[in-house]
Amino acid sequence: MKGDWVEIVVDAGGDGTRTYEVAASRAGRRVEIASRRGVVEVSEVTRTGTAVRTARFMASRVLALVEHPTEPGHGDDA
Repeated sequence: MKGDWVEIVVDAGGDGTRTYEVAASRAGRRVEIASRRGVVEVSEVTRTGTAVRTARFMASRVLALVEHPTEPGHGDDA
């Protein structure tokens, strides 16, 4: 749903940490998270299931993955 977003905190080695955000930027899109084979994928997906943007991170480097859903009644697809 528009307004959903995911915040990913990644270990950047000697530089500390880096924070990335992936958001559902349009009505009808959602953010999906998948973890497989040592990789975490965060994708913005359309209603039909087509990935618009995908961010991939090594699972061993991901420190935190925080989902921020929209509030009920905000960003309705109506």
